Amino acid sequence: MPFEFKLPDIGEGIHEGEIVKWLVKEGDFVREDQPMVEVMTDKATVEIPAPRAGKILKLHAQEGEVVKVGSVLVTIEEVSEAKFEPKREAITVAAPQPKPEPEPVATAAAVAAPPPPQAPAAPPAQRVLATPATRKLARELGVDISQIQGTGPGGRVTDEDVRRFAAARTAPPPPTPTPAPAPKPTAPAFAPSAVVADRREERIPLRGIRKRIVEHMHQSKTTAAHFTYVDEVDMTELIQLREQMKPLAEQKGVKLTYLPFIVKASVAALKEMPLLNASLDEAKGEIVIKKYYNIGIATATDDGLIVPVIKDADRKSLLEIALEIERLAKAAREGKIALHDIQGGTFTITSLGALGGLFATPIINYPEVAILGIHEIKKRPVVRDDQIVIRDIMYVSLSFDHRLIDGDVGARFCKKIISYLENPKMLFLELV
Repeated sequence: MPFEFKLPDIGEGIHEGEIVKWLVKEGDFVREDQPMVEVMTDKATVEIPAPRAGKILKLHAQEGEVVKVGSVLVTIEEVSEAKFEPKREAITVAAPQPKPEPEPVATAAAVAAPPPPQAPAAPPAQRVLATPATRKLARELGVDISQIQGTGPGGRVTDEDVRRFAAARTAPPPPTPTPAPAPKPTAPAFAPSAVVADRREERIPLRGIRKRIVEHMHQSKTTAAHFTYVDEVDMTELIQLREQMKPLAEQKGVKLTYLPFIVKASVAALKEMPLLNASLDEAKGEIVIKKYYNIGIATATDDGLIVPVIKDADRKSLLEIALEIERLAKAAREGKIALHDIQGGTFTITSLGALGGLFATPIINYPEVAILGIHEIKKRPVVRDDQIVIRDIMYVSLSFDHRLIDGDVGARFCKKIISYLENPKMLFLELV
């Protein structure tokens, strides 16, 4: 009997998903738990597996279509795997390989440079490096993404590449010069200006991760009562300690940055002041103190800011945290972050690295009650024992939800983080 599989609830606050790519087609046989479709939500792109074995009778949505949770995705005729296995092999073997047909693009390439005869047969679209959101933008603008030369890391096609290609394709050709001057000089001057005016604006659909960021930031700013506290940290000893530990970390294949130390310092301070590791349940009128320490690390990607979460950071060593940061950042930037890796945070750290600037006023990652912003480390003249000396100084910015966190509480929390960063050997007393 045919079974209608509906788009499941694939995460907290997810109401719809965009079909990025079907991994099966009508008539295919699938095993239970075989990846069936890639769906992009507001938070991540996830693969949805087949709920049972059977034959794909109908796909109810096209690639690029936005589907509501609970809508039918696919109709499957249930068949035991043992029964359909021989048919599946027969279908696979019998499927003919289509011969490549000459296309205008291939012909143009052949004229531009004399490649080997088999060169036009190379599959163009599958090898393009681009995020699902960028591919969708290309579809919306009617652009063949395989024709675009990517300028991103590793040749990745970016949103800007797609827009630039689309603009160049639709731009009007330069006017052909006329032998005689125009009788009315104002008319030709007016026409081009009208064309330019039409191209001064670009409208981009607000979807996916960017839409989620808009909603999340608006919710945070209109719900939490923000205030920000700024102080400076003498990072000189931490820099020296890190330099001593880097060779040992490299021997274990770990890139040791300052961030794992800052995560450890934050966890140590949160343990001493648990109200900072909390949230406010407004519906029940309760303050929820978290007895676990899931630290979010704000990460910039081509699609926008994503906050992967280091789960149970208090139970991880310095090197384990470093490895987890590297894994999560790589997955986020490649658009392969798993949904559970961006959920359940209790406290967030945001950093712009070398672009960190002096200080900022970070927005709380709601429903958390605090966020730590770390900035650029610079050598500055400071006074120590009545002497002016050069030290490595970094400013930190902490934003708090004033509904739960009073000013003196926020200041004392900041001082605790600073004490661990300025005396980094104390962090090792926190390891269990």
